Order: sequence, then C-alpha cells, then structure tokens
Amino acid sequence: MRAAWVLCAALLAAAAGPAGALELPFFGRGEAEAPPPAPPRPVVTEFAADTAAFNRSIPGVVAAVTEVRMAFQTLGRMTARPVDVGDRVAQGDLLARLAPEDLEGGVRAAEAAVAAAEVNLTTAENTAERARALASRNVASTAQLEQAEQGLAAAQSAVAQTRAQLESARNAEGFAVMTAPIAGVISDVQAAPGAVVAAGDPIMTLSSEDRLEARIDLTETQLRGLAPGDPFTIWRDPATEAGRAEAEGEGAEVPDPAQAASAAAAQTSPPVEGIVSRIAPVADAQTRLRRVHLALPMAVGETSGLRIGSLIRARRAGADALRLTVPAAAVVVGPEGGAGVWTVTRQGDGGTVALTPVTLGATEGGRTEVTGGLTPGAEVVVRGVHSLTQGQAVGPRVAP
Repeated sequence: MRAAWVLCAALLAAAAGPAGALELPFFGRGEAEAPPPAPPRPVVTEFAADTAAFNRSIPGVVAAVTEVRMAFQTLGRMTARPVDVGDRVAQGDLLARLAPEDLEGGVRAAEAAVAAAEVNLTTAENTAERARALASRNVASTAQLEQAEQGLAAAQSAVAQTRAQLESARNAEGFAVMTAPIAGVISDVQAAPGAVVAAGDPIMTLSSEDRLEARIDLTETQLRGLAPGDPFTIWRDPATEAGRAEAEGEGAEVPDPAQAASAAAAQTSPPVEGIVSRIAPVADAQTRLRRVHLALPMAVGETSGLRIGSLIRARRAGADALRLTVPAAAVVVGPEGGAGVWTVTRQGDGGTVALTPVTLGATEGGRTEVTGGLTPGAEVVVRGVHSLTQGQAVGPRVAP
C-alpha cells in the first residue's frame, strides 16, 4: 500500500515539472488560426419598372346599346327559327314560328263557346220577354220575373266573356309568328326548333347596330376617381382577334398572344374615344368586378372596324404616366410610419444596400405602387428585407 502511494506522488511530480517534461499531443503548439470572413450574402432583387402598364389596358367587348330579348307571347312548340347568331335582319323579317295546330284548335274552341253562349242568350231573352208579359197580366209573380231578368243578365255576361276569350285565342294565333321589331343583328340564341316554350321564355337576342358601346369590367381600385363622362382610348385587341381567327380554322391551334400581336400589329385599326356612360352600381357576385359601359361614336364601325362582338382593349385617358410598382413584401415600414425600400448600389458582382424612403400608392395583387422616391431601373431587394442594415455589403443578384 505504501508503495502505491509513492508511485502516485512520483507521477504527480513529473506532471508538475518543467514545460516539455510531459507534452500532451492534443493541445498542439502555438495559437489556432482565425477562420476567413464569410463572403457577402446574395440578395433577391428586381428592377423597378412600370409593371402595371398592362393593367391600365383593360380587355372588353363591343355590344349594342339597344338589345331586345325576343320571346313568344304564348305557349307552344317552336317549329322554325330561320336565323342564327350573326345574321342581320330587317324590321319585319321572320325570326321564329310556333306550331299552328294547337293555336288554331284554341280558336275553334273559343268560337264554339261563343256560339253556345249566344244560343243561351237567345233563350234567356225569350224567357225574360215571356216573364214580363205574364207579370203585366199578374199571371207571373214578381219573383219569377226577377229570376228571368237575372238569367238574361248572366247570359249576356257569358257572351261577353266568350267573345273576349275568342279575341285572346285569335291574338295567340297571331303570336305564333315572331318578327323583328327593329333592324339589327342576332347576337345570341337561347332556344332551338322543336323546343316547347312558354310565354316569356327567351328565344334570341336582337341587337341594334345604330349605337354601339364597349363594356369592360373593373376592380374597385381601378374605379377610384372614375365618373360618367370620363374618356377612354379604345382599340381592337390584335392578339385576341388574331388568335380567334386562327382558332376558327379547322384543326388550327391558337397562337401565342405575343406572336399574334406582332403579326397583326400592322392591321390594327385606329383607336377611338369612348366616354363612360354608365357604371354598374354593384359588383358581380362571382367576379367581384363592376361593369363599365363606354359609349362609342356614331358610325364607329365604318371608321374603326369595330362591330358587335369585337374584342377590344381600353385605356383610361391620362393613364400613360409612369407608375412604378414593387412587391408589397419589399416595403419596410419604420416605427414612425415612414416607408422605404432597400436599394442596391453595385460595385462589380457585389454592392451595398441603402434604405431609400418612398411614397406609396395603392396595393393590388400583391404589388404596391411607388409614387415617389424611386427611379426606374433601381435594383430593389424583395426578400429578407428585415435582416439588412444600412450600408451592408451584399453579394450577387438572385432573380426572384
């Protein structure tokens, strides 16, 4: 036991000896080198541009100011409809016809009812005349005379009623033929020959070509400041029109809109001015958009080629001013309410960031309009904006 204590003391003394007497290899010699600094982080940015320019050009369609929803005034089975969508008709032209058999039967039944009522009336008149004669000689009682007079009045009412029914049946027979009340073009059809239609069921839509309008749908933001009388610039949509023309060909494919636009640019009709005539008071329940009606000049079809069904684009007058937008997530709001965006000043592949104060406009579709403080083409950080500091060095740009 004593020998073990002596051995432990010797080992401790050796460990406490001069440096180098016992070297521990895992401590190494000298100080460790510091790791190299991390390179500046890349940033996700985009360049400030007028990305809302297309939003100021709204798609729409040309329609007639006067549209007549054509319907029959009586029940029947439609046997003919000689017109279809796109057909032009003159006032008085035949549009549709009902089967005449049922209506002719109704007229004959009404005529028979009138004949029966007239026979009853003759009988009632004779009965009343005899009752008056008998009452004058005190042979018939006053009650019998009154009863005969009441029978005569009832017979007269029955004749009037059946004659009115006959007139209604004859009118219904005339209602079996639908003619055009005005000259125009058939813009829509809702029923085909062979269908049984009730009175008032829509059969087709007849649109007058005398006055045309453009119809566009706008959001509440786009409607801000808009009022009846405001002007719009309207032109045919060459991309959509060219794509529709190609699609109407058998086996044709719809071309890319950009290619169609460039191909049809030379054929684009001159723009025309439209005036806001009416704004729908409520938005559509499904699209949440409000319909705006733009009155077009008279004879606009002759000067611009616009016709019922033409696809157009409309731009609000005065909307050509530059409007810069940035993603809403790129905006930094300070503790005092001021807004700013981080802009990058490039030096080669790297650069530094600076918080640029800006003035903001409306926000729509995840983008915020910048009305002041930002120049076109400025590089704006769009992600990680809350982890940057003034003058911080950043790395290469990464597209969003």
